[in-house]
Parts: sequence; structure tokens; C-alpha cells
Amino acid sequence: MRVDSFCVFNFRSVEDSGWIDCNETTTLVGVNESGKTNILKALWKFNPVREGQIDVLHDMPVTKLSEFRNKIEQIKFISVKFDVYNEDVKKLEELSGNVISGLEYVIVSRYYDGQYEVKYSDQTRIEALKNDEENEDKKEYILLSKAVEKIMPKFVYYSNYGNLSSKIYLPHALRWIKGEKVQGVEVNEEQVRTLKVLFDFVKLDPQEIMDLGKDPKVVAMQRNRSSAEATPEEIKKAENDKEQRSILLQSAGGHLTEKFKDWWKQGEYKFRFEADGDYFRIWVSDLVRTEEVALELRSTGLQWFLSFYLIFLMESQKENKNAVLLLDEAGLTLHPLAQKDLVRFFESLSENNQIINTTHSPFIIDSSNIDSCRVVYVDESGHTIVSSDLRQGAGKLNEKSIYAVHAAMGLGVSDVLLQGCQIVIVEGPSDQYYFNGIKTFLIKEKLFTPLQEIVFMPSGGVKGIAGIVSMVSGKMDDLPYVIVDSDKSGEDIRKKLVSTLYSGNEKKVIEIKEFSDIDNCEVEDIIPFDLQKRSIDRLFNKVEDAYFEDVYEAEKPLVYQVEQFAQNHGLELLKGWKVDVAKDVKKQICKQRKTDICNDYIDKWKRLFVKLNK
Repeated sequence: MRVDSFCVFNFRSVEDSGWIDCNETTTLVGVNESGKTNILKALWKFNPVREGQIDVLHDMPVTKLSEFRNKIEQIKFISVKFDVYNEDVKKLEELSGNVISGLEYVIVSRYYDGQYEVKYSDQTRIEALKNDEENEDKKEYILLSKAVEKIMPKFVYYSNYGNLSSKIYLPHALRWIKGEKVQGVEVNEEQVRTLKVLFDFVKLDPQEIMDLGKDPKVVAMQRNRSSAEATPEEIKKAENDKEQRSILLQSAGGHLTEKFKDWWKQGEYKFRFEADGDYFRIWVSDLVRTEEVALELRSTGLQWFLSFYLIFLMESQKENKNAVLLLDEAGLTLHPLAQKDLVRFFESLSENNQIINTTHSPFIIDSSNIDSCRVVYVDESGHTIVSSDLRQGAGKLNEKSIYAVHAAMGLGVSDVLLQGCQIVIVEGPSDQYYFNGIKTFLIKEKLFTPLQEIVFMPSGGVKGIAGIVSMVSGKMDDLPYVIVDSDKSGEDIRKKLVSTLYSGNEKKVIEIKEFSDIDNCEVEDIIPFDLQKRSIDRLFNKVEDAYFEDVYEAEKPLVYQVEQFAQNHGLELLKGWKVDVAKDVKKQICKQRKTDICNDYIDKWKRLFVKLNK
């Protein structure tokens, strides 16, 4: 099951976030105090791997606490929509004892009393395997709902505040791990959580480590003997205990070193654990700096990666391999270039785990996947709002939050101009989404290997193509490729380009009709209709007793048919509808395998990208 979208209600500063669409990696962008952490905490408490208990006193909005606290079973704080795949349906059938058909998604809500509520897609049919009177519809739904709860993914939350300390006082650590407080010492719960995971991971018992290091004189005094002198037997035992402790610590440090090396590719680090009396210490060295240094004296970036590694490995990989990772202000202590490396690291993690992260740094935003950003800001009433509409981007309330996105786009353009990428000019953002999706699919399925990074740059319509080409070509040694639709406006701009700027370079102006037999074709016509159907259906959800799919003709341009269908039913399509469809279709393309898509379309895509790969 995969998170398609979610909505937070009545949780801290969030009254109603609105439905938030999720990609494989989704970035919530906003200034400090905008409510980004509250959004992540609500998701975490929806179904945490560990901890993440619901705290009515602190999680309910203060203004509604007196009204809601006595009816927690009626107040939900989050709903999550999950896409359901064939393997999920099989698991649900096995667990519930029901035959299920037509199940495309489920919406699971959680209430403040901890209970879940499950709703199913409209076409779902559930049939009992046994036809006896006990299998009533209600019972079937209860069984199925419990099965959904069992297979839905867990959520792992991590913030910078959980970074490990290199010097740990074991008596305090033991009490904190047990949930007890230490008088006069403030506890960092996130740090304690990481500490627990560390000891679990290296298979060390902090109580055992402390006991093995006891001084024999102290042991003698604890036994209430008149003499504090230890016996020869006690001294020998203490020597053996300390040797055992040293070997255990050496083994644990070696284990962490070996595992971390497989995961962290930016340097080879060696970790050593040391116990000095009641203190547990972590020392670090590497191939360049061979002298050992306490962990807290190394870079905060290394501290963050090590601490996150432990949480990730133990909470998502051990028992919940498809967990959703919630990363709060990830990597803000890293150098900007390391933050950009972190974005690429997220991409590799997202192959097996969905990621939802928060940031206010433009370096954490992937400029080639701006559609994965959601802007978080505070409205006039002081409530947290989340929006995926980056096209507006202005407005007094969210202009500060959107700044990081604009900065990232500027950085992305600078990178393109300065680093010699293969730039391809396209008409608009919808084309950019489609081609980025196709590129990701082809590379992922090992059907295409780019000679250099291919970056699709929207021109804002056919009228802007010539201007963008002039700007970009001034920074390049050669003219960029241009892809245009084969409608009238596309044909006109092609004629203009090949007679002026591209005279002698006509092959660099590519028309969609080279890959489609449809007259007046556009980019949408080289995308399988099955991948576009869901998004188009949403455009016409108010139309009764008529379905676009029933009148769709594969030999005609799709965009023209959508506009005609809307006109025939008296609907006005919203401005930017093509972009909204393209964003969803891009997600669909990226999830596909080569066996899921007709070979005719794959051949078209490969031919197009081979032309660009020169």
C-alpha cells in the first residue's frame, strides 16, 4: 500500500490542512512556526513504528480542548488515502477470508481514542467465502478493516533533535530509557529514542555494561561488609568482567563500522565504543583523519547521518521494510553541497520507502521535481494551511514560504546553465512533467542511459520558445533541442525556428507527430490513455450518467476530446487543468514497470530520447 494523499484535522495548529498529494518524495516547504512539524507529527501518530502515542492534552488544538476532550472517540485527527495494488488485495483476502474485487484505494482515518475507520473505493465489492448466516456485511467489513490496519505501512519520524551525544552517563540513560525522570536534568526525548535504538542495534545492554565495569571495592561496600577491601575472588571477577566489557564494546563498534560503511558513501569511518566507569563514549576516526575524536566534535552533518541511519535501519528496515519516512528539517546542519547530495540520497531511499520531509532550505528542494513540493503557511486565523498550487506563489500569507521554492528554481536554472547539461526546451510545465516522468521510467527500467543530464525547460508557451532559446544558447556552445506539439501553433513556431535560429539545425526541432500517427497531436497523445484516465475522470466528477472513457477515440487528439466533452456538458475547465493532469500522470509513469506499458509506447519514448542523447 502506498500513500496517495492525506489530510490533517484538529491537530495542534492545523484545523483542516486540505488533502495533500504525495509522490515518492514529497517536500513540505515553509518558514519556521508555519506548522510543518505538526503535519509530520500527525502522520507519525497515525501509525508509528514505535512510540508516537496520541497525547490528547498537547495534540488537540488549545482552543478546542475543552469542547473535544470528552468525546475523543468522535474526533478524528488524520485521514490517509492509500493506493491498493494486486498483491495488497491478495493479502487482504487471506487475512479477512473475503473475496474482494474493484478495490483501487482505501481511506483510513484515526481518531483521538486511537481507533481507525476504513472506507473503500466506490467500486469495491466484498463477498464472503462462506455463505452461512453468520457472515453478515458488517462482520465482513470489520474483518476487512482489521486486515487493512495490519498491512498498511508504518511511519518513521526523525528530527535533528535526536542526534546522539558522544558522552553518555549510563545511570541517567538507563532511567530515561525506562521512561523515568532524573531530578535536575532535562531530558531530550528524541535523543533518548536514538540512544535506545543505538543499544538495540549494536546488541548492548546498558545495564550489563555498567555492571561489568563496577569497581570491586564498590561491590564490597554494596554487600555491607565491614571491610571495603575486595577479596581476591572479587578482584579476579572484576578483571574478567572488564575484559568481557571491552570485547563486547569492541565487537559492537566493529559491527556499527561495517554496517555504516555499506550505507554511507562519502567517507569510510571507524567507530569505537568505550566505557569509562559509568560513562559510555563514542569515538570516530576516518581514513583521512586517523586520530580518534569524540562524536560530538565531528561535523553535525556526520552526527545527523549516523543518528538518522540508526533510526532508519532499526525502525524501517527491521520489521517494516515499506515504512514511510518522515524527516523533519533534514540535513539543515549540512553544507549546501552536502544538502544537494542529501536530495539524491532521498531518491535512492525512495526506491523502497516513501519520504515526506520538511525544509525551509532551497538546497533541499529538488529543482527537477518541483511538483513534489507543498507550501505550508499560516492563514489569517492562525491555522496551518498546505497547498500544492505553486503557480500562485504570491499572496501576503505564503510569499515567505514560497521563497525557498523560487530560490531552488533559480539555483536549478543556474546549475543547468553552468554545468553543461543537455537542455531541451518544451512548451509548458505539463510537457515538462510528462518528459521527466518518461525519462525516470526509461532510466529506472534500464532502457535508456543519458550521456549527460537531460533537463526539460518550459518556455511558458510557444511564444516564449525563441526567447528562451536565445537566452540558453548564449551560455552554451550549441543550440538546445526544442520539442513542439503538432497542432497549428506548434507547426507555426517550428517553421519560424527552422527558417531563423535553427537554419541548418532543423533536426534539433522535434515535432510530436514524429512519434504519433494522430493529426494535430500533442504530448498527451504519446502517453497511454490508461495512465491518464484517472486524472481526466476527476475533471468530470460532476457529470452524471456520462463517462469520458465511453466516448474517447484513440485516433483523435486527447486534449481536443477533453475540451469537447467539457463543452458538450456545459463545464468550464479550470485554468491549468493540463498541468494538474500531467502532475498525476507523471506519478503514474514513474511507478510503472516495463511489463505494465505497451511496447509501442515504450518504443516511441526510446526513439525520442535517443534523438536527445547526442
